Order: sequence, then C-alpha cells, then structure tokens
Amino acid sequence: MLAELHYSRSPLTEAVIDLQVRLPHWVTLDFLAQIQTGQEVNYPTRQDRILVQGQLSTNPNMHPTTGSRTHIGYSFISTDKRRVAQARLDGFTFSWLAPYESWEVFRDEARRWWTIYRNTFEPKAITRVAVRYINRLDLPLPVRDLKEYLRTVPEVSPDLPQDLSDYFMQLHIPQEDLNGMLILNQALVPPSQPNIASILLDIDLFREIDIPSTEDELWDFLEHVRHRKNEVFEACITNLTRELIR
Repeated sequence: MLAELHYSRSPLTEAVIDLQVRLPHWVTLDFLAQIQTGQEVNYPTRQDRILVQGQLSTNPNMHPTTGSRTHIGYSFISTDKRRVAQARLDGFTFSWLAPYESWEVFRDEARRWWTIYRNTFEPKAITRVAVRYINRLDLPLPVRDLKEYLRTVPEVSPDLPQDLSDYFMQLHIPQEDLNGMLILNQALVPPSQPNIASILLDIDLFREIDIPSTEDELWDFLEHVRHRKNEVFEACITNLTRELIR
C-alpha cells in the first residue's frame, strides 16, 4: 500500500459519493422535493435533475436523431455553491466542489444527507455504490513528455509524431478484492491559465454486486474505497507532479 499524502495545492475539483437504489413505487417527484424541508438555511437552492437520452437512426424514413428529457429528481445546492445533494428516483449523490476540506468532513455531510434520504424514502435495495474524485493537473508548458508527470499515459508508436494536440483515454480496471471496478479517465481539458496544460484525472471506483447490507458495513466499504482511490491517484502521478501540488 502506498503512503497517503496530503497536498497543499490539491488538484481535486470535485468529490462524489453516489448510491444508486430501487425505491418503493409510492415515491414520487413531489415527495422527493420534501427532503429539502429543514435544510433550506444551508441548502437554499433547488434545481431539477433532468435525464437526457438520445437515439441515432440510420433509417431514411425517420428523423436522424430523437431524444427525450425525463425529470428524475432534484439537486439541493449549498449557500457557498460547493456542496450539492441530489435526491433522485434512481438514487442519491453528494458532491463537494473545490476547495475541498477533508474526506472526514465530506463523508460526514454525505452520510447526514443519505440518512435523511434513506429514512424518508425507504429504499428497497442499493444497486451501486461509488466514490469518484475528479482532478485537474496543471502542468507548466512546454510538456515534452507526459511520462514526466504521469505514469499511465497513451502510448504512441515511435513511428508516428509524438506531439498530442488533444486526447481522451479511458481504462476499466477490475478491483477483484473489492468486488468492484475502477474507471480511469484521462484527457486534455481547457487550461486554467496561460502557459499551462491541464490534464483531467478522473478516478471512479464502484461496486454493483454484493452490496453491504447494513449501514455500518456500507460506510466501512466506502472507507476502503476511499483508501483505494488514494492509492490509484498516487500510482498515476510522478514525483515531479507531487512537487507541483505539494
């Protein structure tokens, strides 16, 4: 296990705990909205959560694209715009945007909201448990070789030009000891300032089978996932990157 380090210039832009569920049939959108009751002082803003789905057709007799928009729940946003609790017909999500304080503060607020959601809507089952941390690494230009900063990078044939103007890479890596999966996304994103190359490092760890059956077991599992997330992050970066964010 790699040592867990703390960085004064953390690259984290968003931390997420997500619990997908099956709700009883009597839970409606109007009922979901009531979860805000008693939270209005600290979470005054409510926004609709809309699921957008599209379909591409090659049939010449049909419109080439069709789409639908479905209202599936609500987001409740804190006064400082950094914390967002989602109550949806398919689950619960809690997000914390930068600047991030600590796992403990994030976890405790997520659990407080989850307890309200669970006690109010009585989920029949939890179908997916996830922790996701989205980072933006700001690297000084020129970046001659991504391997100076990252240990997992796209490999370009030596017979091709080595410069990249853009890229997106996604890896699905089974986590057998967790009965889960790691989805690792990495991409060039718009720079945060001039003379910088900004790299997205998105770590999504989840389990969809053998979900813990009790609350204590569930949050113990999330602790394990949190530690694995830290291991993945450290495994992805080099000492040069550590110096940038230390």
